[in-house]
Amino acid sequence: MKTIQPLPRPFKGIVPPMITPLANENELDVPGLERLINHIIAGGVHGLFILGTTGESTSLSYEIRHELVKRTCEIVDGRVPVLVGITDTAATESLRLADTAAHSGAAAVVAAPPYYFSLGQPELIEYYEYLVERLPLPLFLYNMPSHTKIVIEPDTVKTLSQYDNIVGLKDSSANNAYFNKVMTKMSDRQDFSLFVGPEEIMAESVLLGAHGGVNGGANMFPALYVELFEAAASGDMETVKKLHGIVMQISTKMYSLGQFGSSYLKGIKGALSLLGICSDYMASPLHRFREKEREVLAAQLKQIQQQL
Repeated sequence: MKTIQPLPRPFKGIVPPMITPLANENELDVPGLERLINHIIAGGVHGLFILGTTGESTSLSYEIRHELVKRTCEIVDGRVPVLVGITDTAATESLRLADTAAHSGAAAVVAAPPYYFSLGQPELIEYYEYLVERLPLPLFLYNMPSHTKIVIEPDTVKTLSQYDNIVGLKDSSANNAYFNKVMTKMSDRQDFSLFVGPEEIMAESVLLGAHGGVNGGANMFPALYVELFEAAASGDMETVKKLHGIVMQISTKMYSLGQFGSSYLKGIKGALSLLGICSDYMASPLHRFREKEREVLAAQLKQIQQQL
């Protein structure tokens, strides 16, 4: 097991949820992976999150998941902390992936609730207790109710925070009321990190006390999101308004092409392909943009680039 530096408490900043570059259904785009990681780190990010929703984690074979963890940690080589998503319907598989993460040099793991049975909050607490007692790395809770159909309620976050190895929460609910309730509930725990997923609310959340963002657009434009986070953290409202406007243009122009629930992910992967960074191949059941959407995406990307 590699020796790694412990995460600061609280951990702060921009931690992009990295897409998974694929050559085909069963093979990583390894050269693209290296280019992508170097591109993201060059933007000044504070960490890297792999095997989340943006990383298509649930669509990947276990073999590719474990390989991605090993290769990512090797390429990152300690430059930033690596957080590894271990969400699964089987706790055994989550723990296996956590062991690979620890041996590869990752800094922490991230787990959303299991997404088949609809767990009650007492069951959810017991599930996370089962994990944390066996995990070799610190754990971030991951609230993603649109996909898991379960909300990690604010009281549950508070209860689980008593475990020293549960160090934070990533909230991708896009529910401001929920996130503000969690921040209020955790106001006496300045060491517990609170991150938001949706980039559209990252700046305002940081202004109100959040510790950072796990924002998909930072795959493409990492420096933009880092600068926006830093402006929000320092209360520089003029810069926040300017950069938040660009982020909103990315959201409205690049994440909503075609009639796809996955257009956000198709947009990011398509843009990275257009930038010459990595393949835009997507694991089944999803599929990359066809030529018509790709042409529109290229025009939108050019417009965004002109503002940076």
